[in-house]
Amino acid sequence: MDNRLEEIAENYDIMKIGLDDKFRFHCTMCGRCCRDRHDILLSPYDLFRIAVGLDMKPLEVCKRYCHVYVGEASRIPIVRLLPVGVDERCPFLRGNRCSVNSFKPNVCALFPLGRAICYSADSTEQNQCDYILQPVNCGDKRKTYTVREWLAGANIPVEDPIFLGWHRLIADLSSRMLALEKVSDLNFMAKVVEVVFNKLYLSYDLMKGFEGQFNKASKKIIKKMDDFFAAAKKGLGGKSE
Repeated sequence: MDNRLEEIAENYDIMKIGLDDKFRFHCTMCGRCCRDRHDILLSPYDLFRIAVGLDMKPLEVCKRYCHVYVGEASRIPIVRLLPVGVDERCPFLRGNRCSVNSFKPNVCALFPLGRAICYSADSTEQNQCDYILQPVNCGDKRKTYTVREWLAGANIPVEDPIFLGWHRLIADLSSRMLALEKVSDLNFMAKVVEVVFNKLYLSYDLMKGFEGQFNKASKKIIKKMDDFFAAAKKGLGGKSE
């Protein structure tokens, strides 16, 4: 696990911040938060917005700027920004400035905040987004914001339906991937991963809104996974009982 993620996991309760709690931060454009980063994962929405902003196809963005791999725990296709140069900087960093600032990934727009899904104690249903204030070694503290104000400035909804839908899909898709691996061989799973990657990240009309397309794609992906599992159980997944 990345050191940043370990630190967040270990100090989550301390770092959690309420919507109307205040924090002090001002970006001085030093570029530190864009260097030595291997943990910037793109959601389908991030990839969609970058593709639209750069007038490129999502697959072109992936080939030029990203590393695509299968998550060790989730078993789903993951798209990660691929650092470049000796300082392992974000591929969109030009000097100390973000060249995709108006459509950068939401995790970057949120910084120094982060967010996670909050589950109720007696249920696996997602109730809301939790927000955390990450430790930073850049910028200064000349300005004060509430979390709500920071989100508004980044044009990110407090209860972001796309973010919630994405993480709901991750949970559903991951459980199905893990189940399918038990009854399928590597060749069959490679084909499944390719289909999921295409439908999850690439199959969008860039001239239309994202949310409606994503909701439809999510349903199709889960249906397709159920079809794959049914085929594998019939012996078409390559692995014998």
